[in-house]
Amino acid sequence: MTTISIDDEGVDAVYEGTEFRLERELIEEATEKRYWDVTDHEILQIIEDSPDLSGEPRRVGDIVG
Repeated sequence: MTTISIDDEGVDAVYEGTEFRLERELIEEATEKRYWDVTDHEILQIIEDSPDLSGEPRRVGDIVG
């Protein structure tokens, strides 16, 4: 299971016991979208091959805003 915490400048993540940070620029490059328009589901897909995507996707802009 992956845990993410989203803030203005990026995402703190824990994946299989390893903690790391995805910077805003990396997420924008990977998704080819503005950071504020990326969803939590898209972030999980960057981290995992087949994440459990339950619930509705939420935009970073709505989460941080």
